[in-house]
Amino acid sequence: MDITTQNTQAPPSVSPPADAEHKRAARGATRPGDRIFLGLSRGSGILLLVIMAAIAVFLAYRASLAISKDEGNFLTTFEWNTNLIPPKFGIAVLAFGTVISSIIAMVLAVPIAVAIALFLTHYAPRRLRGPIAYVIDLLAAVPSIVYGLWGALILVPHMNGLFGWLNDYFGWTGVFSWDGGAPRSMLTVGILLAIMILPIITNVSREVFRQVPQMHEEAALALGATRWEVVRMAVLPFGRSGVISASMLGLGRALGETMAVATVLSPDFLIHGSLLNPGGGTFAQNIASKFGEATEQGRDALIASGLVLFVITLLVNGAARMIIARRKEYSGANA
Repeated sequence: MDITTQNTQAPPSVSPPADAEHKRAARGATRPGDRIFLGLSRGSGILLLVIMAAIAVFLAYRASLAISKDEGNFLTTFEWNTNLIPPKFGIAVLAFGTVISSIIAMVLAVPIAVAIALFLTHYAPRRLRGPIAYVIDLLAAVPSIVYGLWGALILVPHMNGLFGWLNDYFGWTGVFSWDGGAPRSMLTVGILLAIMILPIITNVSREVFRQVPQMHEEAALALGATRWEVVRMAVLPFGRSGVISASMLGLGRALGETMAVATVLSPDFLIHGSLLNPGGGTFAQNIASKFGEATEQGRDALIASGLVLFVITLLVNGAARMIIARRKEYSGANA
């Protein structure tokens, strides 16, 4: 007798749609703890924006009071005399000194910091790696006034030999000509700033290089790459965006450094063609040295210069974010 068999096989299971998963997650977010955490997180972000906006409004208001009374051109005047009636001041020298000293610091610090980070993560023996990393961490925690005192007492007196050598071999360029004065110049400031930001850039770059997927390096070694080729093809492309972030962090400190620059530099309100002759100034150094004795009008003028530094910092960070966004597909983070 033929027996008709029925298909009793259960229908294939169907995974719930993604919308259902999102709905369950949304229902889970209604728990009291999740609501509290969400509110605190959102409130912290909004509070940060409010604080930044309040700082910008305060600086802009006080700056407008000062600039409205300025007899000179705020952007191009080579003078800072707020005690005159009417006052005459400008930021040309301060902007030039801030940018030049920061560029010198970045040019000196970034290659050395990246090299140290690569040495600690891929070349140094384990016994040597720990002590060097510990010393770098300590250098990052040293206050800026200590760097300034070291620069004034140790660095400046030993810069004569370097300045003389630069003058002998590169003085014909005009940029490295030296008239024999005290080496309290923009180059000395740049070197001191490079020493100060070196630990910051090194620490961040080191942590980025440590996150390189081990499979990337092993794959390169399996293909016959040397250690340097592994670093060049696997490590540096992965950590490029992180190194840029570390460099911008160091640049932020170089732009706003105050006491170390004030201790080392002999300021004036002239733009010198040579980096070796004393003189120049920066925004932060000028604010620190003149704020204590400034009148109400003088403080408004210093706040106006602080507004310019605030804008420069925002522009630098915005440019860094754009660079990172353009290069993130090459960083290896999505691999």
